[in-house]
Amino acid sequence: MDTSKSKFATKAIHGGLEPDPATGAIMTPIYQTSTYIQDGVGNHQGYEYSRTLNPTRDALEKNLAAIENGNYGACFGSGLAAIDAVIKMLHPGDEVISTNDLYGGSYRIFKTIFEKYGIVFRFTSMANPTDVEALVNENTKLIWAETPTNPMMNIIDIEALAIISKKNNILLAVDNTFATPYLQRPLDLGADIVMHSATKYLGGHSDVVMGALVMKDEKVAKEIYRIQNSSGAVTGPMDSFLVLRGIKTLHLRVQRHCENGSRIAHWLRKQPSVATVYWPGFEDHPNHAVAKRQMDDFGGMISFTLKGNKMEDAHRILGKVKLFSLAESLGGVESLIGHPATMTHASIPKEDREKSGVVDSLIRLSVGVEDADDLIKDLEQALK
Repeated sequence: MDTSKSKFATKAIHGGLEPDPATGAIMTPIYQTSTYIQDGVGNHQGYEYSRTLNPTRDALEKNLAAIENGNYGACFGSGLAAIDAVIKMLHPGDEVISTNDLYGGSYRIFKTIFEKYGIVFRFTSMANPTDVEALVNENTKLIWAETPTNPMMNIIDIEALAIISKKNNILLAVDNTFATPYLQRPLDLGADIVMHSATKYLGGHSDVVMGALVMKDEKVAKEIYRIQNSSGAVTGPMDSFLVLRGIKTLHLRVQRHCENGSRIAHWLRKQPSVATVYWPGFEDHPNHAVAKRQMDDFGGMISFTLKGNKMEDAHRILGKVKLFSLAESLGGVESLIGHPATMTHASIPKEDREKSGVVDSLIRLSVGVEDADDLIKDLEQALK
């Protein structure tokens, strides 16, 4: 079905998808098979081996391309496997510019895996694009951004980075996990590659681990497919089915995440024990104007610090919540609470963490789709 001119909700449900040709099933079946019978040598129906291509994964990749307004999708066993594939496009001596406020797992794979192979990573605040341009040199081959950032919710101007990347013949990759394509479409703003931890909002139900890349350019896509097939870190058909199912309600869920997030962010600002609330919907949030321009809403991710900045106070709150679950990850229908300094960002050295704002009392919320009044009551009793 051609949904290229359709609005997002229609693309989420129908984009890139067709009824199963064998049975007419409206949902893409779980093709739980490793190989495919050929009528003769090289005479097959487009599928030879499931590491290379599987019909369920193929359908998901096309659906992801549709909702990100791209042409090509590629799915991997995790978000980090997707990042791994992008960095494998580079060569020893190549340089990458990334934000200093970065998901800890991304920082870890950059510094502890690829740095020893001669790839150089330079970290800077990307709030001001001129700081990024100042680091560009003849060896720079990739700009890696995430916006909103994890966990400080900083906003990076994708269009401004795209201008820098195009002028210098550099690839621009954007981690769009927090925003989702419902709120933000980096390819439309000039990015070359969009990355998702599909574990989060795309799957949406805390029951799958997966990563995804979406691209417009055929040359970039062919190289990603070569690495995907050669390295083999692909996702399985069952997980592909689960994310396909999750995407069908993505627009409904993320709208509720946004509504609940807005209520809780404004409520937190009024609490006497809270020092600072980080949420891009506030008019005084740094780069709020950029967020308003490149996003359709402000999401359900919130971080906040406590007065006194004591880790024991943060841990006490994490131990008292009842509806918010203390857990890694984000983006599910359930509300989650976490402590970045000791959980998601523990792999980043303390000095570097604190420079970017990840202090001892910082708490991160993934606001779910429960009733907002109940969530506020839970936070209220924990903060007391």
